[in-house]
Amino acid sequence: MEEFKRKISESAGMRWAILILVGFVLSVNYYFYDAFSTLKDLLMSEFNYSNTDYGLFISFYSIPNTFLLMAVLGGIILDRYGIRRTGFSFVFFMAFGALLTAYGASDYYREGGFAHALFSSFLTGYSPELKMMLLGRFFFGLGAETSIVVVSKILVKWFKGKDLALAFGLKVGFGRLGTFAALQLSPRLAESAQLSTAIWFAAVLVLAGLLAFMVYMLLDIRYDREVAQTAEPEKKDAFKISDIGKILSNPAYLYIALLCVTFYSAVFPFLAFAPDLFLNKFGMSSVQSGEITSLLPLGTLIFTPLFGFLIDRYGKAATAMIFGSSILLLIHLNFAFTDLPPHIPMILMGISFSLVPAAMWPTMVRLVEDKQIGTAYGLMYSIQNLGLFAFPILSGAILDITNPGNPEVLNYMPTMLMFAGLGFLGVVFAVLLKVEDKRKGFGVDLAMNRK
Repeated sequence: MEEFKRKISESAGMRWAILILVGFVLSVNYYFYDAFSTLKDLLMSEFNYSNTDYGLFISFYSIPNTFLLMAVLGGIILDRYGIRRTGFSFVFFMAFGALLTAYGASDYYREGGFAHALFSSFLTGYSPELKMMLLGRFFFGLGAETSIVVVSKILVKWFKGKDLALAFGLKVGFGRLGTFAALQLSPRLAESAQLSTAIWFAAVLVLAGLLAFMVYMLLDIRYDREVAQTAEPEKKDAFKISDIGKILSNPAYLYIALLCVTFYSAVFPFLAFAPDLFLNKFGMSSVQSGEITSLLPLGTLIFTPLFGFLIDRYGKAATAMIFGSSILLLIHLNFAFTDLPPHIPMILMGISFSLVPAAMWPTMVRLVEDKQIGTAYGLMYSIQNLGLFAFPILSGAILDITNPGNPEVLNYMPTMLMFAGLGFLGVVFAVLLKVEDKRKGFGVDLAMNRK
């Protein structure tokens, strides 16, 4: 406690406490995003959604970051106006969107509550419940991606040169903890109570995340005051809009961003459909499917911090990205062509989904200047969201096209081949990144604790 009073900016304990605090914000973000993957059948039966409607609902999260470039704008705002103002604004949007989504699924709204008549008056081919939930998903996505960018910059601020890759690994672990909890709890809440209860629970967690960020703001104010009092004044080069061109003209940055979009598009959209795949291909219940799917975030929760620790000390980040992308490709080919039980493949996918993020996110600090970090992460998340928008819709459309009528068991092979193609592209971009790093000497494969 005495160390906290004297030197918050130099306290190792406070750094890890900050990580736990913002990690909670990240966990509830991922919980809400993934809470619906095990509710697909209930959404389709209770709200009469089609596979395409469900894919649209999943994809609506990415619209503000894909078409409005909000993750990019959020990164620019972050670099210009700082962590606290940017973080509070976007975590607030995230909580507002979660509450709107839950309201759209509530009995009160469905029975003619506030705005039901308005949402029934346009685009009558879509239900008022779907339209309200799409609006909520939009606002949630508007805040969620930039809030992840904010968390990334918080970690760079507190951990640069001090176990940064481990901190990013634990950050990823917190996100996967949210996913794991959603896959475990969401179907149980829906079955033991009702669908709207599961959705409201997820929304209230996001609201708690807003409160946690407000606590972080108080600690961050103290950090900045202390640094201002003890450090020598330093003239900082301000971020300029022209810096975006500098970032995008770096081939290594483009390769890592393209790896990001292909790799994550082969994982997150897959997770949204994985419980349904296991139900159709292996005859599992929604609870069993959720449990199997949750093996992935459970694996990443364990392995990502470990891989981050190793990359801090021994490097080889580019090699880790190549290896992790290759594992992902093989797993999707396995689901497409074999009937092997999904338990081990999902654990292996968890290892893949640990290797690549543990190496990819901290590597960014080697490719851009400090003043560009928020914008660089924002650009990367916007590029990522191109895939997170397109591929859930495409996955749902492929399922509807390749399974005409109402078959008792859906054929998922074409969908899995699409995910395998994304995995292959991820391998290609990871190899190109390693080649470019050797050519330009960015130090991607060096230990992260090496200054």
